[in-house]
Amino acid sequence: MRIFVRLSAVLAFFAVAPAFAQGTSAQRAACEADANRVCDAYIPDAVAIERCLRANAGSISAACRGELGLASAASGGKRRKH
Repeated sequence: MRIFVRLSAVLAFFAVAPAFAQGTSAQRAACEADANRVCDAYIPDAVAIERCLRANAGSISAACRGELGLASAASGGKRRKH
């Protein structure tokens, strides 16, 4: 019985894992056009697309950078002096 429970847990994890790899609906909405424009060679691999978008942060939209937590990349890491 324990083997059945463990096997069920493993199968459930692998069934759910691809859903996590797709990103949130907000990330998809903000980054879909950038992914198609900048990272089309990596479609449909969601993990590779995210790596590509992060590597090309200077070429993607501000909305996508924000969803990926890269908002500071927009300014090239420079801060304005007050």
